[in-house]
Amino acid sequence: MTNKDVAKILEEIGNILDIKGENPFKAIAYYNAARKLEAIPESVETLVREGRLGDIKGFGDALVRKVTELVTTGRLEYYEKLKSSVPESVVGMLRVQGLGPKKISVLWKKLNITNIGELEYACRENRLLSLKGFGARTQEKILSGIELLKRFSKHHLLPDGEQTAEDVLEFIRSSEIASKAEVAGSIRRRKEIVKDVDILVAVKNENREKLLEHLREYPEIEQTISTGEEKLSFIAKSGMQVDVRFIADDAWGPALLHFTGSKEHNIRLRQLAKERNLKLNEYGLFSIDGERVDSCNNEKCMYNQLGLPFIPPEMREDRGEVELALSGKALPHLVELSDIKGLFHLHTNWSDGVDSIEEYVRVAIELGYQYIGISDHSKSAHYANGLTEERVFAQWEEIDNIQRKYPAIRIFKGIESDILPDGSLDYSDDVLARFDFVLGSVHTRFNMTETEATERLINALRNPYLTMLGHPTGRLLLAREGYPVDMKAVIDEAAGLNKVIELNADPHRLDIDWRMLRYAKEKGVLISINPDTHNLGTIGLVRYGIYAARKGWLEKDNILNTRSADDVARIFKSIRGKG
Repeated sequence: MTNKDVAKILEEIGNILDIKGENPFKAIAYYNAARKLEAIPESVETLVREGRLGDIKGFGDALVRKVTELVTTGRLEYYEKLKSSVPESVVGMLRVQGLGPKKISVLWKKLNITNIGELEYACRENRLLSLKGFGARTQEKILSGIELLKRFSKHHLLPDGEQTAEDVLEFIRSSEIASKAEVAGSIRRRKEIVKDVDILVAVKNENREKLLEHLREYPEIEQTISTGEEKLSFIAKSGMQVDVRFIADDAWGPALLHFTGSKEHNIRLRQLAKERNLKLNEYGLFSIDGERVDSCNNEKCMYNQLGLPFIPPEMREDRGEVELALSGKALPHLVELSDIKGLFHLHTNWSDGVDSIEEYVRVAIELGYQYIGISDHSKSAHYANGLTEERVFAQWEEIDNIQRKYPAIRIFKGIESDILPDGSLDYSDDVLARFDFVLGSVHTRFNMTETEATERLINALRNPYLTMLGHPTGRLLLAREGYPVDMKAVIDEAAGLNKVIELNADPHRLDIDWRMLRYAKEKGVLISINPDTHNLGTIGLVRYGIYAARKGWLEKDNILNTRSADDVARIFKSIRGKG
């Protein structure tokens, strides 16, 4: 083992000791030993072999024994046991620039944050502001450090992919060389997690070199992977791979269809073409002898050539969309962002939000919404400044005053009530009965079996005062798997009680998963697309919920908050008492 190898392990031991909150002088001893080993010119293996390791200042008997064991056997039992006492992902947070082990210790012990994804989510919810030694600047620095890490990640959330794609598209369009430029791939299909960016550019052959020269000047290129006559690939500074493909104008339709995908949808279309003695690829639709038989410059034309109506990109996952189109039945009229008439799951400065109720009201009116539903955290959420009963009553008084001031919008009094381990909610029935709606969510004790998690959610749904179930699996994309739960059983229970299930639109969650939405639709369960916002700047997150809803084939009538305020009030009233 090299000096650097041993020093790295000693440094990690010090970090784990600090994270665990053990004697700080013990951790310092390991840090100092690591620095000494990195600085000395002699090999640690030589020092161990010759018995001279103890001659180095700071290397006492215990440290000499540990380093000797490590060098001679290749492992250190003390280190292995110490590592097993702290989740690896907690130690992994040290990769965030500017975040040391002592701060990680506080985050782990006080907020139960166990990985970088949970840390990012906590920062965006302002959870760190309540911790001693943390503040707004600390949150900003941590988020900056996380963004730096993302540059080298292979998987990205949809908003990150969208931003990279939009930046590249804007640069391409600024040249005015291309006649068309559009994003394709998983971003166009609105997948919640994306790996790369696919961009198609319609450009004449004689202008391709000119466009290539323009693209080489793109300031956000970190590394060029390959350059060819039909494609330029590079790694952007965002960390994402970008593939820019050059397409002839007369092949735009088949190319956009092909490169939007998904792979499985494309295979199904090629099978359909084969059944008609045709061959389909990114260049067009061809006869068996190789003659192109379409003249399509758009996707609708391509689908029509195959005897199909246009299938929206979000549906192209080979989950029955082609069979539905072939059946002659109408495809679902997918919900649009413009269909949303109000928003629920809004956190204000009464709990862990930044902005006031009145500020939310003003912005909602400006955006044309008819109603909003305030749902701050409940009293069990100490980490989020959850509302005691006394503060709940005080908040209602404020809402009443604001409601009188702004009669043009309706303010529903709600709460995000913690679902406790047994499925109960954390207020008495007398208090719960007075809310306009109660959103129930799990925020603690995720280490459940599928049976335990399912029973917990079903018991919550059976509470007569629970209106809607919030982020039902508790997942954080690229950060934390959801707890195992039989979602079909939960949906069945919600259907029987006419309860609402949330589609949490925060792109870190997008929970309920879009793959379960068709089952909810079949069962007649209303879905509420909620932004789960903690500041006014994130109200727009609702659009990611719309994307997910469209992927789940949801229509306007399947969504609670496409209804008028009066209809929503009637629905809330009809739910009350069912459990």
